[in-house]
Amino acid sequence: MSFAIELDQVSKIYQGKKAVDQLTLKVEKGTVIALLGPNGAGKTTTISMILGLKQPTSGTIKLLGGSPKDIKVRNRIGAMLQDVSVIDNLKVAETIELFRSYYSNPLSLPELLRISGLETEKDKMAASLSGGQQRRLGFALAAAGDPDIIFLDEPTVGMDVTSRQMFWDTIRSMAEKGRTVVLTTHYLEEADSLADRIVVINQGKVVADGSPSQIKAETTGRVISFTAGVTVTTEQLQALPGVIDVEWSGRRVKLHSRDTDQLIMKLIEQRFDMKDIEIQSGGLEDAFQAIVHSTN
Repeated sequence: MSFAIELDQVSKIYQGKKAVDQLTLKVEKGTVIALLGPNGAGKTTTISMILGLKQPTSGTIKLLGGSPKDIKVRNRIGAMLQDVSVIDNLKVAETIELFRSYYSNPLSLPELLRISGLETEKDKMAASLSGGQQRRLGFALAAAGDPDIIFLDEPTVGMDVTSRQMFWDTIRSMAEKGRTVVLTTHYLEEADSLADRIVVINQGKVVADGSPSQIKAETTGRVISFTAGVTVTTEQLQALPGVIDVEWSGRRVKLHSRDTDQLIMKLIEQRFDMKDIEIQSGGLEDAFQAIVHSTN
């Protein structure tokens, strides 16, 4: 197994308080992973340690098999942090060219302008860009070195809907090319749409880890809904394995369950009179809130 990121029993203590508490995490290459958690959960501290910007109090961190501070490793990563600072008196294209010069195999200027959506702004002064445009410039700078791993901390704050959609498309394209993407966001639909894997951190510890569908199903359960024939009764449905709740709306019925795979098999085996079958998960927002509430 080839891992892009490896954390082993990593802790960070500030003034006697653990911001990160014996956190162990391995991320396979080519994964889009979303790190979620409430404010103060330890996400930003964790990313800062992975990037080598902060030293862990204890534990070990490997990035692409080496130290985060190794120059060869740093040449293969990119990072877009929450605060984007622009350089005075440089145009957008000049700023990107400056960052390209720091890497041995950078993406081309036209490509970086394209993926950041800044082609028409290339001759503008970087300091004159709007907040959303500055976020897009920050993304171009993070991607300048054609990184194997890119860290994106709240990347779409301030972006309009069109810019966010373009950004999502770019991230999917990077993932298809085998890049590892580490994303933190408060937009949970963003994590749900983009991430292969979601890791929820609370009080410095991993409290949930899985695909978006796994996180939602395990936390909020799933719902099977169908139009039931006149012979179907509540008592029959409640007797099925794994049914948590039964809701009726006319002849439309919803069955809440944590194992819809088993439940749908039983419905078919017992030849229930049903049509127009749908299976739905609860939302990631509901799952996230449930996880955080249960671990506080």
